[in-house]
Amino acid sequence: MMGNANNTDSNNTAGGRGFLALELDGVAGGASALAAAVLAAESAGFHAVTFRDSPAEGRLNALQRAAYAGPLTRQIALIPEVDTAYTEPFHVSTQLASLDYVSGGRAGWIATAEDDPAAAAAVGRLHMTGDGLVQEAGAAIEVSRRLWDSWEDDAVIRDVASGRYLDAGKLHYVDFNGPGYSVKGPSIIPRPLQGQLPVLVSASLVGDGLIEPSAVDAVLVTAPTPELLAEEVRDVRERLGGRAPAVVVELDVVLDARGQDAAQRLGGVEPDGAQRARFAGPAAELADLLSEVLEVADGVRLHPARLDIDLEELARLVLPELRLRGVLAPVPQDGTFRDLLGLERPASRYAATAAGN
Repeated sequence: MMGNANNTDSNNTAGGRGFLALELDGVAGGASALAAAVLAAESAGFHAVTFRDSPAEGRLNALQRAAYAGPLTRQIALIPEVDTAYTEPFHVSTQLASLDYVSGGRAGWIATAEDDPAAAAAVGRLHMTGDGLVQEAGAAIEVSRRLWDSWEDDAVIRDVASGRYLDAGKLHYVDFNGPGYSVKGPSIIPRPLQGQLPVLVSASLVGDGLIEPSAVDAVLVTAPTPELLAEEVRDVRERLGGRAPAVVVELDVVLDARGQDAAQRLGGVEPDGAQRARFAGPAAELADLLSEVLEVADGVRLHPARLDIDLEELARLVLPELRLRGVLAPVPQDGTFRDLLGLERPASRYAATAAGN
């Protein structure tokens, strides 16, 4: 079985109480600009921010940017994209667990499988495509989950009298054999605060003989146009079945702002990420669209055309209106990302095994 079967029908928040995530890829200007953007998103009431990544870009990676934001924030979930094809899963799992500690249990993981020759060249690996990418993604998620479970929750005892920091009997080998590698374990750091970080993947990688729906906590979906988003959500839920993970919609956003309508701001140029549905227009119409989508989806991740401009309009006009309509879930106070998704904190699979011996 791949991953933990964490998902039940009750986990889904669809029905008018969803969450909003904001992609921060448009931040420019270094650490101070990143800090300002994250704090602005938190102040606006976004439930989560995400951090896009590409090994070929030569900048601080998504995990590093999320970790920097951890101590600066108090409520907002921090979700980096981390590729599964051109990274070492042991290191990724420990870095993600560290992010969970730095953020106080607000970390998540968007596990990507990039068909990107430049990314492969950047780390000196062969370019992977098709089934190989999906196999790598599934294996990376599974070994990460095993490593997060490899320390029982009470493995750290700090027994001053005996000089013992750990109960070695509560650390476990994961003994995982992946595509081209093996991991013995255990992890090198304690179990994450959430037990298991929520894992999000593209819906195209899940089901139909690909990654098992039970291996992930949320899937990302989009459509050719905003008008088709609600239908796409319903189709994904039907395809993945009754134990489907949460569904998060991807939407590009270009708002009327600063005396220009969205068409003027676009200037006739198709923005990056044109494969996603794109909304272009006034804030009031976006609020109408999001209200409709959040009736069937658990969350929406917004990709603003210009972060500084569009975030200002979202904070001023869109989020307050959605709250007034009652379509947004409350931001958890001192809560975790699992709390936001309606997921219980799972027990370590190895603790159950050890108890049965």
